[in-house]
Amino acid sequence: MKTTPFTEKHISLGAKMHEFAGYNMPIEYSGIIDEHLTVCNAVGVFDVSHMGEFWVKGPNALAFLQKVTSNNVAALTPSKVQYTCFPNEEGGIVDDLLVYHYEPEKYLLVVNASNIEKDWNWCVSHNTEGVELENASDHMAQLAVQGPKAILALQKLTSINLSEVPYYTFTHGEFAGEKDVIISNTGYTGAGGFELYFYPEAAMKIWNAVFEAGEEFGIKPIGLGARDTLRLEMGFCLYGNDLDDTTSPIEAGLGWITKFAEGKNFINRPMLEKQKAEGTVRKLVGFEMVERGIPRHGYELFNTEGEAIGVVTSGTMSPTRKIGIGMGYVKPEYSKVGTEICIDMRGRKLKAVVVRPPFRK
Repeated sequence: MKTTPFTEKHISLGAKMHEFAGYNMPIEYSGIIDEHLTVCNAVGVFDVSHMGEFWVKGPNALAFLQKVTSNNVAALTPSKVQYTCFPNEEGGIVDDLLVYHYEPEKYLLVVNASNIEKDWNWCVSHNTEGVELENASDHMAQLAVQGPKAILALQKLTSINLSEVPYYTFTHGEFAGEKDVIISNTGYTGAGGFELYFYPEAAMKIWNAVFEAGEEFGIKPIGLGARDTLRLEMGFCLYGNDLDDTTSPIEAGLGWITKFAEGKNFINRPMLEKQKAEGTVRKLVGFEMVERGIPRHGYELFNTEGEAIGVVTSGTMSPTRKIGIGMGYVKPEYSKVGTEICIDMRGRKLKAVVVRPPFRK
C-alpha cells in the first residue's frame, strides 16, 4: 500500500487503518460519530494527501479544459475554484473534480484518489491542444481543516486575512513558516473550513502547527469514515457510489455544473443537452427513513405497491439526526419531494420519504 507523509502519525495516534484507493488511510480515531460531531461543532483535520493534483499550463489551457470538463471554465478568474466533472463519450462521468485558476494560462486540477491514473490517462489522450500537463500528485500533501472554528485556529498561523478568502476561492503564501502554501476555502463537509496544499517535506511541521493552534478549540484528527457521513449529510456525491462511468451529470442532479455556453463544445455535449431538454430515465434523490433502519449501498428501492424503482447509492445513520438517510437513483416519477418509497433491508421493505438534501438541519 502507498502511504502519505502522515501515515506513521496516524498509526502512532491509534487510528483504525485500512486500504483506500491503494493508500493506507485512517478510517477512524475516536469513533465516527464523535469525529463527525467534532467537525460540525468545532474543528477537525483530515489527511487528504491521497488526492490527485494535475497542473494544466500553456496558451491553450483554457481551450483544453473547456473541452474535457462540463462546467464553464471561462467564467473562472484567477484565485477562483470550480466544481466540475469530466464527461465521457457514453454520457457517464470519468470523475468529478475541482479546477483552480492559479494564474493566467495555469490551472490546478484536484481529482479523486481512486481515479488518479484513469484521469491522467484521460487528460493525456485528449490533449490535442498541446497543453503542458504535469502530474504533481506525489509532490503535494494536503490537509482539510474543517469546522466552524477552523478559521480561528488557522488564522494564528498566517498573516493572510482568511476572512477575506470567500467560499470556493483560494490564495497562496506563507503559512506556519512555510512558503507557497495553497489555502483554499473549499471542503466536502458542509461545516466550513480550509484545505491546505504544500510540499510533503513540510508535512509534519504544518501538522504540528495546526494541532497546536487548534488545541484551545478542541481540534481532533478525523478519519475517512466521518468524511463520508459528513458529505452524505450534505447530499454531496461520492464517485464510485453516486457517480460513475454510467451515470450522467444530468440524472445525478449536476445540471448546475453542466454549462452549455456558446462555443463550449465539451465531450458528449449533444447527448447531455438532449437529456437536459427531454429528461432522463432515472434521477438521483435524497431520502430519509420513516421506519427504523440503515440504508446501504446496493439496497433495492421499491414503490409502495412493491414494484422495483431503483437502488440505493449511499446510506448511513445520520450522526446529527439519528435517523437513516441516503441517496439513490429512482424512476423520475418517484423523484418528487414527499414521495413515499420503500427500501428492501434483508427481505423487509421499510418506509422512507424522498427529501431534498442537505439532511443536516
